[in-house]
Amino acid sequence: MHDVKFGLFILPADVREGMEAAQLAETQGYYSVSHNDHFYSPLGSPEFPQLECFTILTAMGAVTKTIKLVPAVIAHSFRSPALLAKISTSIDIATQGRFICGLGAGWQGPEYEAHDYPFPPLKQRLEELDETIQVLKAMWTEEEPSFSGKHYNVHHAYNNPRSVQKPYPPIMLGGSGTGLLKIAAREANIINLIPPTGQNKDFINDPIATVKFNMATLKSRITELHQNCRDIDRDPAEIELGGLAFLALSNNTDDPALRNQAMRLGFSDYESAQRSPVALLGTPDEVKSELMRRIEETGITYYIFAGTSIETRELFAREVMPAFNS
Repeated sequence: MHDVKFGLFILPADVREGMEAAQLAETQGYYSVSHNDHFYSPLGSPEFPQLECFTILTAMGAVTKTIKLVPAVIAHSFRSPALLAKISTSIDIATQGRFICGLGAGWQGPEYEAHDYPFPPLKQRLEELDETIQVLKAMWTEEEPSFSGKHYNVHHAYNNPRSVQKPYPPIMLGGSGTGLLKIAAREANIINLIPPTGQNKDFINDPIATVKFNMATLKSRITELHQNCRDIDRDPAEIELGGLAFLALSNNTDDPALRNQAMRLGFSDYESAQRSPVALLGTPDEVKSELMRRIEETGITYYIFAGTSIETRELFAREVMPAFNS
């Protein structure tokens, strides 16, 4: 089993705030910091502050030394595959090998349309994601990179200097649909298993999808991924399992803020929220026990936490994280 790791999903209002948050996360012992890849935030109104993903990750990397930089996740179609290869290589070099290439098929249709990007059906977006990975790998590893596909073609796409990580930065795919799981079985080093985003909403804003994505559903997706691996003679253990969860802690067992958060996520009762794979709510001891149970039952070892307050991050780092330090 892979080592247990914890990352923070940080959405700062400005660059300085993001840099300071990354420094604090590193000091507290978190494995990674993540930022989403959007033109406007899916978590608020279109006017809500939203920084460009690679810019803020580069700024975070410039003021830290060890913490990993993990987009969660890149909408592959916002940049050409060749440009994406060049940017990801440059960040890996700038951070001395701390970049993890989180990729997804894109999901927020109105955002694409508002910024004049085509938003084809999911089948095509997955085909394009698959080809994007082929271009990335070629440009990360080949002396004279070339790729000819249905959607993308590159020839003599030189990419020098190369990334620090060899043969290339780890690839993390985000999602849980059947099509993405097939790609992940072939190409991913890490998979971040999240509820579906078919209604142009992420799980924090889609109570129906959030509640439906229970532990049984999660386990079935993992089983499907592992079967896909066996079908192509790949060891399922080669893919690190990860997940995105909303984290909220309090030393007060009866803290109404925890119950209110469960309701905002769409759960009818607090106990159901505590058992959900997309939430971790409770006291430090409750969260510690729940994490141990999840790791044992699912094999998920890389948790990226969203929606956390400064107080929750500090409480988790001080009272929960030490139990999982290897």
